[in-house]
Amino acid sequence: MKVLVVGVGGALARKVAIRLREGGHSVIGLDRRPWWDAPRDMQVHEVDIRKRAAEDVFRRERPDCVVHMATVNALSAAGEERARINMGGTRAVFDHSVAYGVKHVVFVGRHTYYGASADSPLYHTENEPPQGIGSFPELADLVAADLYAANMLWREQKLNTTVLRLVYTLGPSRTGTLASFLRGKVVPMVFGFDPLFQFLDEDDAATSIVAAVEKRPRGIFNVAGPPPVPLGTIARVTGRTVVPVPEPVLQQLLGRFGFPNLPKGALEHIKFPIVVDASAFKTATGFTHATSEVETLARYKRISPV
Repeated sequence: MKVLVVGVGGALARKVAIRLREGGHSVIGLDRRPWWDAPRDMQVHEVDIRKRAAEDVFRRERPDCVVHMATVNALSAAGEERARINMGGTRAVFDHSVAYGVKHVVFVGRHTYYGASADSPLYHTENEPPQGIGSFPELADLVAADLYAANMLWREQKLNTTVLRLVYTLGPSRTGTLASFLRGKVVPMVFGFDPLFQFLDEDDAATSIVAAVEKRPRGIFNVAGPPPVPLGTIARVTGRTVVPVPEPVLQQLLGRFGFPNLPKGALEHIKFPIVVDASAFKTATGFTHATSEVETLARYKRISPV
């Protein structure tokens, strides 16, 4: 099968591309960022998905499947540019897929879609609407991209669409939301709160996306692995120092004195948990994580000491 990976410059996307290639698929990469050490037999097009040259790749290559991994979060891009990437890029992926006969699109989103709040359910299921955008407006464009992808399930019946909502990833690349939070020696927490965090080893995350490509489930699926772990435990096990701070003070310290540079809305995510029910994806694909939460944290401590 010919698979086009959009956003292949990202660490997790590269793992996915290599896994697909090793599985016998013909893989093409597309990203405005370069991939200098890409396998020699893999075509990589250095182009923005929103540009005409990207459409030319769809026209020439006619991929069977497209894996869209080119969305970004609030830690990666500023407001207007982030919105253009997330919504403009997602729209382009689906427009080109429909125009050039793509059979299957896998949209890789995030479980933060559900929002963190005091009245969140114990486990979020796929049929729940987004929450918490009012307190964390930087999520709005990611939610819009997710909803656009989900709408393709009924707008384009001939296009098999898989929407994945992955939990946080942690691994050797040291990239992603959770890794960014653990980057420094100090991990701030809102005084009186220690939320559960759900995360996947990077290799397991790549395995789940490959499973979606190969099993072709239609619909929206949460993707998770080991049981959730309290944020304070994650920080201590990986060798960080936990500093509980009253919320008004923490808002003033973000981005200063070694504290991570987080949007103020992100404080909701270090107060309240976002835990998802991933049973539907396991049933649809047979995916099972290979790395436990203990192993994932131990490995991260080795590769990212402080």
